[in-house]
Amino acid sequence: MGRTWSSAILVVLLLGLSSSPLVDNHLEELELPTFSSSNLVLTFTNGPTTNQDISGLHSLTFGMSGDANVSSLLIEISSDGSNWTSVSNITSAPWLTYFDSTAHSNGSYTLRASAWDDDVNEMVVSSSGTFNIVNQVPVITLFTVLNAAVGTGDSASDRAWFNIEADGTLAYRWGASDDDISYASIANVPGPGAPSNDGPSSLSYGWDWSSGAMSEGTWNSRITVYDGSSLSASQTLFVGIDRTGPTLSSVTVGNGANWQKSSPITLSGLINNADDDQGSGVSSAEYSLDGVIWNSTSSDSLILNLEEGLHTLSIRSVDRVGNAGSAINIDVRIDETLPEAIGWTVDELTTSRVGPASVSFSAIDDGSGIDVANSYLQFGFDSNGVGETPDLSVNWMQLGTSGLSGTIGISNWATKSRQYLMFRAIVMDNAGNQYTSSPSSYQILPGLDLYWNATQTNLDRLIVRPGEIDGNVVITSVIESNQVYGGSVVVRLESAPADRTSTVSWTVMESRTLDSGTLADTQEELIWNYTVPQTGQFDLRLVIDYLNVIDEYDEGNNYNHMVVTGASIGSPGLVPSFAPSIVLLIITGFAIAIWQRRTRD
Repeated sequence: MGRTWSSAILVVLLLGLSSSPLVDNHLEELELPTFSSSNLVLTFTNGPTTNQDISGLHSLTFGMSGDANVSSLLIEISSDGSNWTSVSNITSAPWLTYFDSTAHSNGSYTLRASAWDDDVNEMVVSSSGTFNIVNQVPVITLFTVLNAAVGTGDSASDRAWFNIEADGTLAYRWGASDDDISYASIANVPGPGAPSNDGPSSLSYGWDWSSGAMSEGTWNSRITVYDGSSLSASQTLFVGIDRTGPTLSSVTVGNGANWQKSSPITLSGLINNADDDQGSGVSSAEYSLDGVIWNSTSSDSLILNLEEGLHTLSIRSVDRVGNAGSAINIDVRIDETLPEAIGWTVDELTTSRVGPASVSFSAIDDGSGIDVANSYLQFGFDSNGVGETPDLSVNWMQLGTSGLSGTIGISNWATKSRQYLMFRAIVMDNAGNQYTSSPSSYQILPGLDLYWNATQTNLDRLIVRPGEIDGNVVITSVIESNQVYGGSVVVRLESAPADRTSTVSWTVMESRTLDSGTLADTQEELIWNYTVPQTGQFDLRLVIDYLNVIDEYDEGNNYNHMVVTGASIGSPGLVPSFAPSIVLLIITGFAIAIWQRRTRD
């Protein structure tokens, strides 16, 4: 019936407008009232009322009457009446939800509920009164930890540091302002574990926390305070535990050189070269000359007056909570003493040398050390190797530009045979002290050397029967030269009784002349035969250039000595006394080895 009357009224209004000549408005410009065809009546049965102050979490319930089929209920909120934000969308009974006012800033708001009537496919809207959200978020007024050694804990750069043992205690304290504080929780504390919540049954406003295993490190402890409106506030306190002293890597002494020439001495890097890793930070340095009495300085540099000599200084770093690190020992050296010579190292100087010869001088300086860049060598040629200046060169010449080693080159070393190279060194130490060595001489010797190959020169038998039949021994020998030699060489085999006196001379058994070019391949094998004339021991020797006609590097290795024994044996074969003869042979072997190393005239 209501719907019929509404239609009739609308028709009457339209007819009246169309028949009136005084109305000049177009139909599309009219603002007509909106009429719902739904029988649903929607109301807020529990919700904010006009000018009501609310906070926290609220339940919203709705009343629905009339003949309607509701499929959904959309709840929205707006602070200006035009821009709406969804709060909840309910799609089934019961038609209730919760409104969390803490999700919105404090201010004036309106809630509206829109129910969809499936019977008429229309939305039915109901609004609450304009209300005020007045949530009070807890304000943390205090969050600290008591008795910090250094730092406030307000930031990571101003961390509250402690030097407590593993079973120590941290006293956290807090305070907050709110009209309905409920409880507080704390996290990120030195573990293991964490304190239980403070509240809600009663509030202690702090925790005396001891985990029993407080490790070193840093923590960003965070407190969260909750109120009865489910509002919360959080704050971070930066704490650290440090029980380890800083590590000092190095200290620069003076200008950085190992030795200094005079005192006072400046030490630097006492603070900047120290590292406390993740600890509280370096605060100062302590130093001691005896390891007992320690002096402290907060400066990165230190000036000390010390006497000449070696001083061992112990230095350690101290962090902000008082931990002292391990001490390092540095040597402070002051030197006013000249360097000392060790000796020369000179390449072999022979007329066969091709190219330069190396020479070096060794010196030590127990003070500042050798300044190689300002040290140098001098040389000259001398006729006899004595004197303070070289007589053939007249003046000293510098070898190279600097340093205690170098090379000396001569176009033809053969022209300097039997002359002497003289050297002297001018040595500077790093403290500026200068040392000049006494001249040293080295003779330039012939390059050629002839000698017997000791391993390939030997007898085929050591003990034989005397006589032409059984007394023959074969001597295999190899003569060698250290370089290609194109000249001839005289060699011979000599013999003498082993028990001879000094008046008995060697007997020449055989003499040979090796033709020119024989030693072009630097070696020659020679086979010799010798017959033991009688019982007893005989010394044998092979001699190279017995007249010393050839100028050699070493004349002493022109001889090779051997021993052969003429033994009287009754009959061939085994005899009962053969076993003891083994011992005799061993003794004889030792004797032969000794005789081979003897040099007889």
